[in-house]
Amino acid sequence: MSAEPGMSLDSCVAVVTGGTSGIGLATVRLLLTCGSRVALCGRSEERVQAVVEELAESASRDRVLGLACDVLSKTQVESFAQAVTSRFGDTDVLINNAGQSRVSTFESTTDEAWREELDLKFFSIIYPVRAFLPHLERSPRASIVCVNSLLAVQPEPHMVATSAARAGVLNLAKSLAVELAPKRIRVNSVLLGTLDSGQWRRRFKERAPTDVSFEAWLDQLAREKRIPLGRFGHPEEAAQAIVYLASPLSSYTTGAALDVSGGVARHI
Repeated sequence: MSAEPGMSLDSCVAVVTGGTSGIGLATVRLLLTCGSRVALCGRSEERVQAVVEELAESASRDRVLGLACDVLSKTQVESFAQAVTSRFGDTDVLINNAGQSRVSTFESTTDEAWREELDLKFFSIIYPVRAFLPHLERSPRASIVCVNSLLAVQPEPHMVATSAARAGVLNLAKSLAVELAPKRIRVNSVLLGTLDSGQWRRRFKERAPTDVSFEAWLDQLAREKRIPLGRFGHPEEAAQAIVYLASPLSSYTTGAALDVSGGVARHI
């Protein structure tokens, strides 16, 4: 797709954590299409370099920076921020995308699992925001987008730890939006429903009958989950919502949570 004038993020510097697959990678691709210079990170050095090589086939290499970084390591995140600044200058957009889901009930969730889940959800945002904040403060179009889940407002009992952590992250994003508004830094969230991802492809291999295609299996799951739009979402659709919130199209929007769930949300 070509960038519309209002959507243009031409020459802006965008950072995407968890940018080597799924929603993160789809967001990186769309940002590049919109004219951004993009820095991405992931935990695997090999995967990061493979993604950079892939992206270089359609975007000039000087607009892409990829580095291995564990977002739960304060020192690694600080080093990542320094590398981005050295390469591109100050950051305009920060997309906090690192995270995963944990299937567990209250009874089955151990103390260690609770701590791991809360640590991941909170510090995968806290450390990047701290590291990039001085650079965002100097940007005339600064924006932070936190990739979250519908679980934040519509918890599921079989995902109790993740639901609780997601709710806390939504609260954190709202607090940041208020605190950073005087600095002209916008902070918004996307609340994602069920999307086609590597996680579902792994589950398909583990659970589905051998005579059923992945697409047919997903369609059946969508019916079982009663998704009003009748299908799973695609990473590219999540990326469009993320980039919208990062772009000038949402210049008067901060502290918002955009529902991208195919109509699954039951709250008003």
